[in-house]
Amino acid sequence: MFDKTASQIDRRIASLEKHLKSENPVLLQVVQSFRDLDRVAYRMGLLERNESFATRVPWWPMVSILGTFSSGKSTFINSYLGQKIQRTGNQAVDDKFTVICFSREEKVRTLPGLALDADPRFPFYQISHEIEKVCQGEGQRIDSYLQLKTCLTEKLRGKILIDSPGFDADAQRTSTLRITNHMIDLSDLVLVFFDARHPEPGAMKDTLDHLVKDTINRSDANKFLFVLNQIDCTAQEDNLEDVVASWQRSLAQCGLTAGRFYQIYNRDAARSFPSDEVRDRFEAKSQEDLLEIEERMHRVEVERAYRIIGVLEYTARMIGTEIAPRLTTLLGQWRNRVLLQEAVIGGIAVAGAGWAIHHYSLPIQSWIDSGLWQSGEWWQSLLINLAAAAMGTLSLSIHYAIRRFNSRKILADIPRQTPQSDLHDLLMRGFSRNTRPLRSILLTHPSGWGGSVKRRLQKVLKETDRYVQNLNDQFANPSGKDNTPNPKVQLDVD
Repeated sequence: MFDKTASQIDRRIASLEKHLKSENPVLLQVVQSFRDLDRVAYRMGLLERNESFATRVPWWPMVSILGTFSSGKSTFINSYLGQKIQRTGNQAVDDKFTVICFSREEKVRTLPGLALDADPRFPFYQISHEIEKVCQGEGQRIDSYLQLKTCLTEKLRGKILIDSPGFDADAQRTSTLRITNHMIDLSDLVLVFFDARHPEPGAMKDTLDHLVKDTINRSDANKFLFVLNQIDCTAQEDNLEDVVASWQRSLAQCGLTAGRFYQIYNRDAARSFPSDEVRDRFEAKSQEDLLEIEERMHRVEVERAYRIIGVLEYTARMIGTEIAPRLTTLLGQWRNRVLLQEAVIGGIAVAGAGWAIHHYSLPIQSWIDSGLWQSGEWWQSLLINLAAAAMGTLSLSIHYAIRRFNSRKILADIPRQTPQSDLHDLLMRGFSRNTRPLRSILLTHPSGWGGSVKRRLQKVLKETDRYVQNLNDQFANPSGKDNTPNPKVQLDVD
């Protein structure tokens, strides 16, 4: 099983390297650095042999579109692509996550969720396993959650769009929220749509909390764009400023006090305007914001390359400056607890043995005086050996029971003490590896942690600086040399 799973991850990385060889040689070198981090993680017990940090990173640019029901997400996508890909309407017309990617075929194709779950090129590879963890039995119904659509349009070259079902936090199942969070984590750009036709956003507090509150403390919070759509509905009363202010107050209550709040509408689906002057003013504002949004969508391919290098650097630093020191501290706490409890139990055992010897000293002396003690030396030796073996077995059983008990207690505290899921998952794995039965409790450092590992991490960190410089030459070209990127290979679905 080990060889099979290890070869599967090797094939996935080899396929990725084949793609990047012609698409972006800089990122091809980054994969090699991820392999170095994998070797460190294997030695420290942070990853299984069938896992890789490289497969935790989306290597294709990804734009996700979230929003409340009837907020105009699908209409925006159709307008952006210039084709009617998604169904539109005032009610919830699609309850699946739709991944939209480039294809050479003119005909739009719709493929089941299995096409995403079983293809490692896409960000939802084996998402059914994650769904199964949070909702037993739902992983088998992957087609009820996901679908893949292909489209021939130049705007999809080099990127993936994801349209989410209308978001209503109260009505969402746990599995759908799991996919939403997974999608947000992997995206290079997240557009969050709100409906200007609902001027009282306070009633949508739960939805706003999940779409906004959980984003403001993220290190990548700048990838979220908040869009007030269908502003043409405010034209008759000409109260756009009041509606915008109402939404901004609601977002501020969730903690979002900075950042752009875009205001757009679709010209083809627009309502009538009371005058040409009002129409021109609304149209100018909408077009200005639409151009900014589309420019950000256009830039995700360049931003993607820097983001991947950033993930590489973050992971290397996290192992060296957070995971290794935290593991050392946790192992110290675990060792002290075990030794203290063993000392207490040992003291109780010695006291009990002393009491027993004192209490039964006269019967034992009588037995020795009777001469029976002298009558059979062979069973005397057997009895002593059996007693010693029993005491040794009991001592080992108590020792490992104490180890397991304290290990579980500390493992249960790690998620509470470490909010970042990626960090506490790695800590829990590393701690479990370092508290396995055959590892000595007297070792003071994590398994695999030493000078060679530290030097490997420093090597990766130095390489990240070089990768950034290479990207700067490729995209910004500060040297003035001819650094034309190689032709890119597109992600096609035939």
